[in-house]
Amino acid sequence: MEIIICPNEGRVGQVAAAKIAKIAAEVGPGVVLGVATGSSPLSTYDGLAKLLAAGKLDLSQASAFALDEYVGLADGHPESYREVIRRTVTEPLGLDPSRVHVPDGSLHGLASAGERYEKAIVAAGGVDVQILGIGTNGHVGFNEPTSSLSSRTRVKMLTQNTRQDNARFFASLDDVPRHCITQGLGTIMAARHVVLVATGEAKADAVGRLVEGPVTAMCPASVLQMHQFATIVVDEAAAGHLALADYYKQAFENLPAWQALDLA
Repeated sequence: MEIIICPNEGRVGQVAAAKIAKIAAEVGPGVVLGVATGSSPLSTYDGLAKLLAAGKLDLSQASAFALDEYVGLADGHPESYREVIRRTVTEPLGLDPSRVHVPDGSLHGLASAGERYEKAIVAAGGVDVQILGIGTNGHVGFNEPTSSLSSRTRVKMLTQNTRQDNARFFASLDDVPRHCITQGLGTIMAARHVVLVATGEAKADAVGRLVEGPVTAMCPASVLQMHQFATIVVDEAAAGHLALADYYKQAFENLPAWQALDLA
């Protein structure tokens, strides 16, 4: 696991985008991205857009798979993740909408939606780089505490904590759906690379448990300790509970040339 500690949120986005661009360059323009919603990845998407504008990134044939979707929201609902991904990823990064996939959260066909999504990921060749945020309770995607570490895409009930965290996007807590469909931890772990971003003091406890705590279903993100190529990019506030913060900073500052990122 690679831990990168940045001075602020803007730098987190720049570093995460550079890491993703480096992977994309190795894969080619047909790279398959795993994309997340929420506030944490927004600076990363902004960084990717800047690299595209500068001609340093080619996503002309890229595909994308969203992590999750609420169950039961009406088509076109502004807080459905299909709409959020359109606004924050598809349009800013100039992706072909036909290549951008979101789990089907409609009530019709929900029983088979997870299996269909898994097959679509496989048909695309698998995810090359999965972008993640982390919840205050350690969830990634909507894999809440006690989720199976080998789970695949399925319907989950959201915890009250997660619904309260997401209530800011809705008129009231009562409007936040209780169920979602989410890629499982096993699905996320199948991605070839993972880049997780987190900012702010509110995420410090979750980041500490993710990086330095035991691997446990009570902190679903901790399963990333078992991933071969996981990069965790956080700001100073989110790194506040990391015992080995100085070591992580020294490691990043002394990367060999072939591992270094283009941050110009």
